[in-house]
Amino acid sequence: MLALKQALSLVSTKKTGTVTAWSPSDEGSNLIAWYKNKVGISLNGSEVEGWIDSSDSGLHTMEQADPDERPVYNAATGSLTFDSSVSSNLQTLTQMSFSGEFTIGFKMNATGTNNTIIGDNTTSNEYFKITSATGLRVKTDADLGNLTVVDNTLTDVYVLVTRNASNVVRFSVDGVLQASAVTVTGTSDIDAIGIRATNVNSFDGEIFEVQIYDTQNSTLTSNINTYLANI
Repeated sequence: MLALKQALSLVSTKKTGTVTAWSPSDEGSNLIAWYKNKVGISLNGSEVEGWIDSSDSGLHTMEQADPDERPVYNAATGSLTFDSSVSSNLQTLTQMSFSGEFTIGFKMNATGTNNTIIGDNTTSNEYFKITSATGLRVKTDADLGNLTVVDNTLTDVYVLVTRNASNVVRFSVDGVLQASAVTVTGTSDIDAIGIRATNVNSFDGEIFEVQIYDTQNSTLTSNINTYLANI
C-alpha cells in the first residue's frame, strides 16, 4: 500500500509546471532488481562481463565469466545481443524468489522462438520464455501458464508480466493489455537473463532493459509502460 501511495503521489506532483518523471527507484524496496538501459555495463571489448543491478539494494548484479557466453553490447542503443548458438547469458549468485505478486517489465527485440528472457539456471523448469511469435510461457516450481498476444508479435516490443494476489498472470505488449490471462501458482525463481536450467533455451536477439518487482498494481503498470516506451 505504501508503494501505491508513493506512486500516486508521484504521478500527481508537479514541478515547474510539468509532471515529475517517475523512476523505478521510486518504488523503494518493492523494486527487487533493475537492469537499466545504458547503465552499469561492464565490458571486455564489446562483450558484456556484467550488468549492475541499479535497484536500491543492488543485490542481484548479473555477470558472465565465460568469454564464449557473453552477450555483445551496442553502446548506441544500450542493447545486449544474445546468441543462442553460443548460449549467451548473464547470471547472478543471489537468486530472486517470488511466491506471491510480481511485476516484470522488459524491452527486447527477439529474433527467434523458444527463447528464455529471464529464468532460473540453478533449478530446472522455471522461466519466462517465448514459445512462438505470439506465445509467452510462465513456469514456476509448481505450475505453468501460456499467454497469447492477439494484436502484436513478441519481436521488437516492451512487455509487462504481472501476477496478483490470486495468482492470476496477465501481460501487456507495447502498453496494450492482452485478453489472455492464466492462473499460475507456486514460486518463481530468477537468477539469469537469457537462459534457464541447465543452459538451455537461450535467447536470440536484443534485450534493452529488465525491471523486476515483488508487487503489482495499476499505477505501477502504467508507470513502467510509459518508462519503457521511451527507451
